[in-house]
Amino acid sequence: MAEAQSDYYVPESSQWPFTASLSIFLMFVGGALTLNGGGMGPTVLAIGALVFVFMLFGWFGNVISESEGGIYNDQVDVSFRMGMAWFIFSEVMFFAAFFGALYYVRMYAVPWLGGEGSGAATNQFLWPDFVAAWPLLQPPSTYGFREFQETIGAWGVPFWNTLILLTSGATVTWAHWGLKKGSRQQLVLGLAATVALGALFVFFQAEEYGHAYHELGLTLNSGIYGATFFLLTGFHGFHVTMGTIMLAVILARSIKGHFTARHHFGFEAVAWYWHFVDVVWIGLFIFVYWL
Repeated sequence: MAEAQSDYYVPESSQWPFTASLSIFLMFVGGALTLNGGGMGPTVLAIGALVFVFMLFGWFGNVISESEGGIYNDQVDVSFRMGMAWFIFSEVMFFAAFFGALYYVRMYAVPWLGGEGSGAATNQFLWPDFVAAWPLLQPPSTYGFREFQETIGAWGVPFWNTLILLTSGATVTWAHWGLKKGSRQQLVLGLAATVALGALFVFFQAEEYGHAYHELGLTLNSGIYGATFFLLTGFHGFHVTMGTIMLAVILARSIKGHFTARHHFGFEAVAWYWHFVDVVWIGLFIFVYWL
């Protein structure tokens, strides 16, 4: 990696923001057409996705080339760190909204529907037979909700997935230590282990979803419990998938000799993201599966 220059680097005009906007527009149009039965919908959606992937390779390729070319100084590095910190903060707020919805439903909405507090009239006139219990194994069928047999216990797959993610947090930290002390072998081994653990987590969650759908009857249509369960665990699973892909890219770059003990923000950004995913899962395990 070349030595960083002293001036703050300001990139020239680029086609990548326009390409990103175009790809997102195509995906939205394709998705809307697909949901409404449009014949060209899947094709437009696929084209948008391909353009998006092309944009990612091109834009991030430019950034990697600039970084390895030594044109980023310490001030640019600070800008990157601030941007990543705000991004993770936005992700915290994203999940806080869903955890807040879960809290509101469990502590207020369901008891009110059962007749507690100010919900006595609602219970009397709308659902006099409604039983306020969590989880709602028998949601009101008036609106087409489906009953399900039981919830997924905390001490099966969720427990093992917790151990997997906690271990992956340790392996990515071990890889970081290797990078800081100049051990390329420790860096690569730690990242490879983290990628493998992330992929294993996603595999187990997919198996759990199959079990929930086909054997327990638990779906997004299973009332408020099914909705909150799949929104929280589904978005988290998506984040784990994206994090695993990012870690795989960092692994490939590490094998090629990228990053030094002093300049390795790309690695740190993904490591921050991965630790955030770990913390969110602990909250999920406690409030969705356990309590």
